[in-house]
Amino acid sequence: METLANLADGFAIALTWQNLFLALMGCFLGTLMGALPGLGPANGVAILIPIAFSLGLGPTPSLILLTSVYYGAMYGGRISSILLNIPGDEPAMMTCLDGYPMAQQGKAGQALTLSGIASFVGAFFATWGLVMLAPQLVKIALLFGPAEYFVLFTVAFATLGGISSTNQAKSAFAAALGLGVAMIGSDSQTGSQRFTFGEIHLYDGIDFLIAIVGLFALSEVFIFLEHHRGGAVGKSGAMKIGRLLPDWPMVRRCIPTMGRGTIIGFISGVLPGAGASLGSFLAYSMERSAVDRDNKTFGKGDPRGVAAPEAGNNAASGGALVPMLALGVPGSGTTAVLLAVLLQLNITPGPLLFQKNPDVVWGLIAALFIGNFMLLLMNIPLVGLFTRVLLVPTRILMPVVAMISFVGIYAITGSTFDVMLMVAFGLVGWVLRKLDVPMVPIILGILLGNEMEVNMRRAMTISDGDWSIFVGSPLAIILWVIAISGFVLPIVLGRFLRRKQAALTDDIAEGD
Repeated sequence: METLANLADGFAIALTWQNLFLALMGCFLGTLMGALPGLGPANGVAILIPIAFSLGLGPTPSLILLTSVYYGAMYGGRISSILLNIPGDEPAMMTCLDGYPMAQQGKAGQALTLSGIASFVGAFFATWGLVMLAPQLVKIALLFGPAEYFVLFTVAFATLGGISSTNQAKSAFAAALGLGVAMIGSDSQTGSQRFTFGEIHLYDGIDFLIAIVGLFALSEVFIFLEHHRGGAVGKSGAMKIGRLLPDWPMVRRCIPTMGRGTIIGFISGVLPGAGASLGSFLAYSMERSAVDRDNKTFGKGDPRGVAAPEAGNNAASGGALVPMLALGVPGSGTTAVLLAVLLQLNITPGPLLFQKNPDVVWGLIAALFIGNFMLLLMNIPLVGLFTRVLLVPTRILMPVVAMISFVGIYAITGSTFDVMLMVAFGLVGWVLRKLDVPMVPIILGILLGNEMEVNMRRAMTISDGDWSIFVGSPLAIILWVIAISGFVLPIVLGRFLRRKQAALTDDIAEGD
């Protein structure tokens, strides 16, 4: 009952005119960004962070805007997958397998609408899972001391490379690079300068928003210009949308599929490092095994092959918010960016967040419910409008992204040094992407580095320099086991799942 009362208070906060407008704008912009191949939710949120801060929005309105962008981008990723056979982001890859064949059969509109419904089901019930699970996880987190928090941060670094990572060594290098950036500035205990090289602008350290916008938004501009030059993203006009509403028998066949995909996706989202990509893949492959054992319909335009991955990846997006809000540990790349927003707003995610800032938490959760309904109502009648974004030439799109980044950062900091630092991070991000080094561990290192150091020092002070404190409790030992398993298992399991995913795609292609 207490949870429902808190949720009711959250709706009172979310249902103000300002927050409703921000949710609507976030859903709309997020869907547009999600439809563009390569941008995805993490880049979409990173691009709009400067706008949220330059407008002077408070904590709750800022989070409502940016999480609406997050959910909207997860919805929008399906558009280019279905129309162009090009996934808007990695979690939308599995939607291509049956979505594009449906479009080739003249059922593009039905595939887009069905995928929108599946996205709504996955995100809606995942938000209910967030309501029920996060407060329970908070009760466990209250048992944590400095040593346990240090090990928890280690878990985050060990697992965020994830099952989808192609090289755990590169993920470890990225995390070390992020931790190195976090060390720049004044030592929190002694006040001595570290790695500032006499540059006064670095005495307070590097603002993680500058790093995030540079590594995500600006590097995306460089990558996009390199690969697409001046052309349009796609030619969606060549694929007719056709009838929008699927018939009831089609929807009815997909209802159990959506339910199974939602459960699988939510579990994948809660697990650190698994995320929406794994949720989408598992939902699709398990659905194919359950209802299409003879491989006769999947990959040839089966509506269930569209509903399963869309329910899975959108449920994972809600599940990833659980560890971020309850423990302060992001479950995905986008929630790592959202974590930076909270820290910039002087709000510390974790067990005390639900006690100190209940208005922020429950207002955000209520806004997620509202945003889901907005996205459902928006994505069906306006699907034709969203497909037209694929015709926007990059010579127009990319300068807009760059302009938002430059103006936004300067509006926040008022420093040309910070703008140039953002450009430097953008160039570094561009180089690292070409080397297939993941960006998310770098951001996580910058975000959590200082907290990790503070908790390590507190633990060492409590134990009078005895390192055994980090294995001195059953909870710490369990977390170490999770950290080691989370780093080692993807090396074996991730390779197996990637081979299986490639084999699945090849089988379907051969079936055509």
